[in-house]
Amino acid sequence: MNDAPDKPLVQFSNVSVSLSGNPILSDLNLSVERGETLVLLGESGCGKTTTLKLVNRLLQPSSGEVVVEGKATTAWDPIALRRHIGYVIQEGGLFPHFTIARNVGLVPSLSGWTEARIDERVRELLSLVGLDPDRFAERYPRELSGGQRQRVGVARALAADPPLMLLDEPFGALDPLTRASLQREFAALSRRLGKTAILVTHDVREALALGTRIGLMHKGRLLLLETPQRFRVSDNPQARAYLETFGFGAMP
Repeated sequence: MNDAPDKPLVQFSNVSVSLSGNPILSDLNLSVERGETLVLLGESGCGKTTTLKLVNRLLQPSSGEVVVEGKATTAWDPIALRRHIGYVIQEGGLFPHFTIARNVGLVPSLSGWTEARIDERVRELLSLVGLDPDRFAERYPRELSGGQRQRVGVARALAADPPLMLLDEPFGALDPLTRASLQREFAALSRRLGKTAILVTHDVREALALGTRIGLMHKGRLLLLETPQRFRVSDNPQARAYLETFGFGAMP
């Protein structure tokens, strides 16, 4: 853990990524402060998921440096780094042949926790995300609804109490009512736990509802970084287009 809590939890310095000679991300400079939910907003192919994957070293920069907890990702052991970070994707990314309890307890198990401690943590987290452990712990992902699986995905990401969570379109596959409900619950959970999170979305409503700050990305570049309030009144053409596309109209 970083012993300098006043420093950003994650820092991108002049980061670029090219794949097969094609630029994916260009000269990204960005700090993620402790306790904030930074939302990366943009259309498909803009570089937001690439940015997310740089943090847990699923990708490495072609140039520049990504620092997590004061240490470059390239200096971390990849497995240790990923166990240090909660990762949530659409539908939770659950293992279908594992019970819910085993899915949630996977990282603590790999980290050498005792069975009793894992069981206690699983029950605690299922309750935290609104799933009765007596009803759900021994079920399998196929026996749950999409919204329930997503709750399990969040519980699994929190299992080892990581300082950082990465969320890649976590609510995008859900119906509108379930999505809105889980967005509200995630916002309340984030405030309660004080976790640092980076969340990727193409939905400006989600960004405005969940973000402490919103980073607007376009063609591999960070165009704008603002609080939700300032984002809504920005004169950036790309931000205006997003707001109008999602029904916010012309803002004063």
